[in-house]
Amino acid sequence: MTSNKADQSRGVFVSFEGGEGAGKTTHIRFLAETLEARGFEVVRLREPGGTAIGDKLRSIVLDPGNAAMCDACELLVYEAARAQIVEEVIKPALDCGAVVLCDR
Repeated sequence: MTSNKADQSRGVFVSFEGGEGAGKTTHIRFLAETLEARGFEVVRLREPGGTAIGDKLRSIVLDPGNAAMCDACELLVYEAARAQIVEEVIKPALDCGAVVLCDR
């Protein structure tokens, strides 16, 4: 990645993975602040969620009342949320040259 935003024609996607409480959100914040200070446009996201539809799907997965949800159903809900955020947020941001930081 170049240090000058004007040299960057396509964005960069970085996904932070790890268990709950591992520090993903904290590291994303530090990296975003550093990149923004250097003139980069930064988009911060979380999965599932990040869009109106994705947030509704997230609430389905996190709802304790849905404990009977089978693994395949849960996977498809996650994938539906991902498809939405890719089309609605990630692709447009990358096309504009932004750095997309995703908290998975």
